[in-house]
Amino acid sequence: MEPVFSKLRGILTSNDGAVRSEDGPRPRPQNIFEAAAGYVAACAEDDQRGIDEAQSWVSPEALSFGVSELASRAVLAIARERGESPRTVARDLLGLPAE
Repeated sequence: MEPVFSKLRGILTSNDGAVRSEDGPRPRPQNIFEAAAGYVAACAEDDQRGIDEAQSWVSPEALSFGVSELASRAVLAIARERGESPRTVARDLLGLPAE
């Protein structure tokens, strides 16, 4: 089973890392959520080039906000799928013991 973030990165990027749309390649994105998605996916895949690229798209503060928002949305989505609380899912994803 392919990790969720790998799927997300595959949707957003091509093999060369350029962001795609229906109209073809787009210039470097400025959207904090595109930067966060690219950054998290690159971290999950240990892709330093992708990490560096995503970090260059927005300020560190904006990237931090985007990553936090992505994490919140991911935990909520997984919690709904599992029928568990977001706290339980977050702890499980981090390998922490159940409370």
